[in-house]
Formats: sequence, C-alpha cells, structure tokens
Amino acid sequence: MSKLAPIATVEVAPEKRDHALSLLSAHGARSLRDEPGTLNFEILVPREDAAKLLIYEVYQDDAAFEAHRNARSIAQFREESAGLGIKISAMRCTPAA
Repeated sequence: MSKLAPIATVEVAPEKRDHALSLLSAHGARSLRDEPGTLNFEILVPREDAAKLLIYEVYQDDAAFEAHRNARSIAQFREESAGLGIKISAMRCTPAA
C-alpha cells in the first residue's frame, strides 16, 4: 500500500488563529506519539492570510489515516475547538517519492 498525505486548509477568524494553532499543535503531537501509522504532522502558517492554517500530514497507508480519524485525539481536538468556528477542507494525496 502507498502512503497517504492529506493536505488540509483550516479557516478560522484571524483573532482565533493562535488558539486554533495551539490546539492543532497539541493534536499533532498526540497523533505522532499515540498513532504508529502517523508519520508526519506539520502545521503551516500562511504569512499573507491570517484567517488560514495549512496542515500537511503523512500516514503509512489509508488504514492508518482511518485509525487517525477515529482516534481519541481528533475527538479531543473537535471538542476543544468547537467554539472557534473552524472550517476544514482537505485533499488526499499520494507522495510522489
């Protein structure tokens, strides 16, 4: 099976971006620590758009991503970020190399 690399755009009000970044950083750290199939979890902060964050993740395969989607960490992130008005859209990619 090939690796899966979702790229997500997180839209959030500019005044709430730092809080969202903190919650996403904690979620990423938990995912890397607790989910063996999570290989990479990076958050990118656009310099020209204060209302967005980008997430680049790499999973061992599709099954590892499904395990991530059903893990406690993402449920915790959703609970903690519920009042921030976050909108997330993602694209599933396959690394070329």
